[in-house]
Amino acid sequence: MIVLGLTGSIGMGKSTAAAMLRRLGVPVFDADLAVHRLLAPSGAAVPAVSTAFPDVDTEVGGIDRVLLGQRVFTDPMALRRLEKILHPMVAAEEKRFLARLRARREPLAVLDIPLLFETGAERRCDYVLVVSTPALVQRQRVMRRPGMTEIRLAAILRKQMPDHRKRQRADFVVPTGAGRGQTLRRLKAIVRLLRERGRR
Repeated sequence: MIVLGLTGSIGMGKSTAAAMLRRLGVPVFDADLAVHRLLAPSGAAVPAVSTAFPDVDTEVGGIDRVLLGQRVFTDPMALRRLEKILHPMVAAEEKRFLARLRARREPLAVLDIPLLFETGAERRCDYVLVVSTPALVQRQRVMRRPGMTEIRLAAILRKQMPDHRKRQRADFVVPTGAGRGQTLRRLKAIVRLLRERGRR
């Protein structure tokens, strides 16, 4: 089975690309969704996160991700403490996901990981696909998000590898700024190619 890493900087269209890949019948592991499950009521990470970060619990027993984000966003030590809790749990879910697909003899699987290069996760992938769009389009998309500010965007971008470096390291680059049709056509071609290789 071929493992394709999917990544891209904020506002580049990664979520849209992941949704398209699912519609093409490709199994996708969403690392962000895994974190949401871990922090939801009765989630496996709730006890440890609640202990490490008091007062971020919700009334129904989960973790308030907005409050948690505020606690770690500008505190590198707190962020590392959170990552030490979450990363092993997400990695375990990813392994179970891939094991199930290998048992079913799937030819292709996608790991949707926002900070794939930044965390070294590309080493777990056979190929890497980066979604990219011009900086102006990226900024317009991101600034439409609720609660986003120029200061917050700048802080997020500082933590991410620059887009041009991601494109240099990628096996496939998919543009997302020229319409969904073009993006889908490019993804279809990549999926067809990798499925053929995965069946060999």
